[in-house]
Amino acid sequence: MAMRLERITVFLMCAAFASAQTPAAPQQRDLKIEPAGKIAPPASANVVPAVSVPRSYAVIIGISRYKKLPENLQLQFSERDAQSIYTILISPEGGNFKVENVHMLTGDKASLAGLRREIDGWLPSVAKEDDRVLIYFAGHGFMYQGKGYLAPYDIDRNDIAATGYPMDELGSVIGSKVRAKYKILLTDACHSGAISPEDTQSLNHSLSDLNQSLFSLTASRDRERSFESPDLEGGHGVFTYYVVKGLEGAADSSPRDGIVTADELAEYVHTNVRDATQGQQNPTSERGSFDPKMLLAWVLSNAPPPAPPAPKFGSFVVEANMDGVEVFIDGKSIGVLSKGKPFSVPGLLPGEHSVKGVKLGYEPDGPRQEVVYPGQQSTVSIKILIARRHASAALDSLDKGLAYYQKGYEQNYRKAAEYFEQALTTDPSYSQAAFYLGLTYNALFDEAQAEQYYKTAIRIDPDYLEAHANYAGMLLDIGNVDEAIRQLNIVLQRQPDHAVALTMLSQAYRLKELYSQSIDAAKRAIRSAPQNAEPHLWMADSYRLSGKYSEAHTEYDRYLQLSDFDSHLAGQLNYYVLGFLAGFGKKKRAAQQDIWRDLRSLAYFGICDSERNLTNFDLAISYCQKSLTYDPKDPYAHYALGLCYMKKAIAAGSIAELDPALRHFQQMLAINPGLGEAEFARKNVATIQQAMLKPH
Repeated sequence: MAMRLERITVFLMCAAFASAQTPAAPQQRDLKIEPAGKIAPPASANVVPAVSVPRSYAVIIGISRYKKLPENLQLQFSERDAQSIYTILISPEGGNFKVENVHMLTGDKASLAGLRREIDGWLPSVAKEDDRVLIYFAGHGFMYQGKGYLAPYDIDRNDIAATGYPMDELGSVIGSKVRAKYKILLTDACHSGAISPEDTQSLNHSLSDLNQSLFSLTASRDRERSFESPDLEGGHGVFTYYVVKGLEGAADSSPRDGIVTADELAEYVHTNVRDATQGQQNPTSERGSFDPKMLLAWVLSNAPPPAPPAPKFGSFVVEANMDGVEVFIDGKSIGVLSKGKPFSVPGLLPGEHSVKGVKLGYEPDGPRQEVVYPGQQSTVSIKILIARRHASAALDSLDKGLAYYQKGYEQNYRKAAEYFEQALTTDPSYSQAAFYLGLTYNALFDEAQAEQYYKTAIRIDPDYLEAHANYAGMLLDIGNVDEAIRQLNIVLQRQPDHAVALTMLSQAYRLKELYSQSIDAAKRAIRSAPQNAEPHLWMADSYRLSGKYSEAHTEYDRYLQLSDFDSHLAGQLNYYVLGFLAGFGKKKRAAQQDIWRDLRSLAYFGICDSERNLTNFDLAISYCQKSLTYDPKDPYAHYALGLCYMKKAIAAGSIAELDPALRHFQQMLAINPGLGEAEFARKNVATIQQAMLKPH
């Protein structure tokens, strides 16, 4: 276990989970309560109260490599810790944060200017009295002339006062600028007292005077150091590891009711960090400054109360006989093992736990029950021995189904589905058959069936990344963007350079109107697969929708160049998001060729709209016309053409362009009268018709 040199984690969270209440009136948007969902009481258990989650905002910062620090001060796991916090925050069994309300800064984006923009600027501007707010910082912290500083990416140790983020500035923002009702402050540092010019106790006292409940949990006592370890599921800081585990539900133990309270988290983190570091690191919290029953996390799956936990926790050391073995404990993945490289899974409640090891193409080991003993470490050996064998009849059925699937069009997809179902019936463990059934029913726009079979494929082979990715694509189809992002996050945790997942993540962020994140994801996808056309499309769309029209035109052009092939070849491509243009008014056919055409239509429309906004109306008109050659019933292209012709008519004082403008507006209304732009189109139709009635 390596010592974390001057590493600090700051985690500020409003724990404003509340029992069920009447939602705010619609006009009170700033006070809107977002329900986390309600659960029915178990048949033979105490009734579990319904829980509502307030609107929530978070800033997550993780810095592993610093611009100006020497190699011996670079960190290993800061960004992994930040990703873990992100994952638990957006989880419906955990933080329940909206994806668009979580801003994450890593690497060079976590500059001093970036920290101040997000912490000092954005959070105070959006957070209201009944919201919850979270700040997470993973990186270095330094002391200088008795004051503490967070270390941004661009910190200069020769000028810490000017290039560091002062702890007392953080305290000021927490205390007087961020207006969240309940707040939690957790610090993980070699110098836990560095959170204020004096010490943590002083800051806690000043914040407790603000008539707001503050829960302060520090990673260690004064003069103790924080630790990180590569043995914690691939590498994490010890304190953050147990904070995440606690919020996932491991701290929900007394009673086990689905709610993680402040007292529960404090006890869980203190016990496990102390045990993991052999007493060298002792998290502390101040009773009396917070309500011990303050609600921190809502984990619905924990609602059925189990037997009371034993007084001490235990751990597994898991090893495998092959590389690439994914291990699941109690149905949750804890990471991928390599042969000869066991890792520790600490902080487990005593008693029986389900353990399963899986490797694609092999029979799984488990699930089987293994016992965790209080205060002890138990070795669990995963043995993958037998290559998965499928009956020849199942293989033949799959091959026949693939032949039909690759032809495209509805009748072929339906025939393909018949063969895939035969394969799965013959061999219920045939994950590929379930996967292709998911693809096929998605192509047929039968999302319910598609979801069923994607989940079946994932259940058979949980490390089936293609199934996770395609399931995410289907979720984008039906508008469940948050769950799509979670599925993509699963893929990227296992394979960070997964080009398809990055491409869809770019699309998902674009749909969430998080344009800068969309652009960043697209750039990562392009670095991973430079010849992949689709990320250029979503980057272009995000540039256009954020007002960067020249950059958008360039990326649309790049997409068109990279995807410049005959449409009949598209049937042989494995599009991961079949029918995903539904959100753009284009859900109408079931064929991969049509997806290719729709994408080109969208790209040409994007150039048209970009040039329209740049007032290059003639150029815009030519591109919208090209768009309509691929999709004559694109309402947006008709609307943009109507606008361009009308603008030209007004600029030139000519009625020549009024007729095509009128026709395109009318066509747009005939195709989709429910679009948000329809009211403007109707007004323009009336105006043009009135103008055309006047003598000229």
